[in-house]
Amino acid sequence: MNPKVDFYFSKAGKWQEELEQLRMIALDCQLTEELKWGTPCYTHQKKNIVLIHDFKEYCAFLFFKGALLKDTEGILIQQSENVQAARQIRFTSLKEIVELKSVLKTYIYEAIEIEKAGLKVELKKTSEFPVSDEFQKKLDEDSKLKKAFEALTPGRQKAYLLNFSQPKQAKTRESRVEKAIPQILDGKGLND
Repeated sequence: MNPKVDFYFSKAGKWQEELEQLRMIALDCQLTEELKWGTPCYTHQKKNIVLIHDFKEYCAFLFFKGALLKDTEGILIQQSENVQAARQIRFTSLKEIVELKSVLKTYIYEAIEIEKAGLKVELKKTSEFPVSDEFQKKLDEDSKLKKAFEALTPGRQKAYLLNFSQPKQAKTRESRVEKAIPQILDGKGLND
């Protein structure tokens, strides 16, 4: 147990017992407990395996490379269509976690083997994400903006492309593009 992570479990409130059970399962699998992104993260030889997080409706194990797990029990969930590698197992009761304890350990051990083997999730390339007409127009008009956008990391580019293409109305898409242009020119990501 890492004392830096203890606060997460003591503040948990609604899901406290469930989160503590998930913690014990992860630690039973000889994983190292760390604090990353403000949540308990469990690693093997410095590689992220699984993290614990809680939401209003559920708590969950999130497997970083869950897309590569066999999911023999059919319990892994892709949070949204844009999440490529990670998969969650969601819980709404302590009983569920206790009943799945051996299955969860099996999934963790499989995730460790995936890391040991160096397997990687084949991620979509930035060029495979749709570019909204509103953003494409700005890129075509402004070579500085185009160059600044191309200099961003692929992850930052994807975040912008998803953000710009989500709204149904052109006016909203235009507004998002306009608002983001200064950040792109500064080499910053959507949430920097």
